[in-house]
Parts: sequence; C-alpha cells; structure tokens
Amino acid sequence: MEQPPVPRKRPRGIYLLPNLFTTAALFAGFYAILAATQGRFEASSIAIFAAMLLDGFDGRVARMTHTQTAFGAEYDSLSDMVAFGVAPALVAYHWALGGLGKLGWLVAFVYCAAAALRLARFNTQVGTADKRFFQGLPSPSAAALVAGGVWIGAEQGIDPTYVSWIAAALTAGAGLLMVTNFRYYSFKQLDLHGRVPFMLAVAVMLGVALILIQPPIVLFLGFLGYAISGPVWTLIGLRDRRASRRRGRTGGGV
Repeated sequence: MEQPPVPRKRPRGIYLLPNLFTTAALFAGFYAILAATQGRFEASSIAIFAAMLLDGFDGRVARMTHTQTAFGAEYDSLSDMVAFGVAPALVAYHWALGGLGKLGWLVAFVYCAAAALRLARFNTQVGTADKRFFQGLPSPSAAALVAGGVWIGAEQGIDPTYVSWIAAALTAGAGLLMVTNFRYYSFKQLDLHGRVPFMLAVAVMLGVALILIQPPIVLFLGFLGYAISGPVWTLIGLRDRRASRRRGRTGGGV
C-alpha cells in the first residue's frame, strides 16, 4: 500500500534585509505623526520623504537578493498605509486642516481612506496589471504632494490659517487622484544597469543640484507635475483612440 506523500514543512522565519528597509519606512511614517503632534512640521514632512526613499529600496533589495515573499509584500503594504496614508493625513490635519473643524477631519479621513483603497486595489492587480503604468496616483506620490505643501508652509513661516482651504483642496485632490482610473507612468521599465546618454547624466546632476537648493519647492513641483501627468496622458489617449475609431469607420465606408 502506497504511503501518502509527506507534506513539506513551511519554511520558518523571514528575510531580514528587505524587511529592515520596510521597518525603517514604517518608523519614518510613525515619526512623522509624532513630530506633527509636537508642531515640528518640517521634520514630519522630511520623514515622509525619507519613508519614500526607504520604500523604494525594500522592493529593489528583495528582487536583487531573490528574497521576495508573500510576508514581505503584506508587510510592505501595511507599512505604506502608515507612511503614505495615515501620516500625511494627520500631518496635514495638525498643520492646517484642524482649523476647518469637521470639514478638516473629513478631508483628512477622505485622504486616508483613499490611500487604503488604492493599496487594496494595487494588491489585487499584482500580476495582471500593465507594469508600465499605475492605475491611479501612487500613494507615495500623493503623500509627497501633501508633505511637500506642508514643508513649504513650515519653512516659509506661512500662517496655516491663511491657506487652510488650499491645504484642504490639495489633500482631498491627492486622495481622490489615488482612486481614479488615470494612468501614471511607473518608470519600472527604465534600465538602470545599461549605458545612458551623457546628457542624461548631466540632467540628473542638475536636477539633484536644484533639489539641494530648494528641496521643498522643487520636490513639490516635481510631484505636482507627475500628479497632473495622469489626467493629461489619459485624456490624450482617449482622444487618440476616438480619432482612430472615427478613421476606422470612415475607411470602412469607402
């Protein structure tokens, strides 16, 4: 009589290196919340941008070291929810939205809920979506918009009561863009290991120099341009497809 196959034991433990970056990103988001409650909004904004850098490293490290796991993916998603969902909403609320009363916390909640929906949708589309594009504004970019606006206000000494409605529009707009169907270029197809034109290296150097001169303004404008690119490219694509269908109908009638 044949013996039933012995089930394989599930490997225990987790890979340390990529999860260290994820934990660091989670801590940066947590620190941003603490700094905002203490009125240190510049520090809280910088912490959110630091979380963005760390979040970009953990996935790349996992792929380079072949240590991608389902646990790491889930942990990364939960870390993103704190760093790019809860933290930006609370930082914006403590800086300017709190002065709007119920509307202020409602706007902060809309952003937070939109980030949760964005991450849930992304997780369900892994493996099926076109890797060249994101559907909806990525949560790190939305967080950069909110954090960049707060960072500019804190560094320039702007009274938040004068710009509370602008902060509300920016926070709500960033949140809603996350749950739209606008397509955003993912930059995942860029070849960072191959040769690049010399002028591209010069452009990168100049970009870094601009960021170092005025970090909050340059970063905010850069991510604002990226946020606008989604609706623009989506509308251009719709226009081109409609024009193609019209040409097809006209050609079919000849």
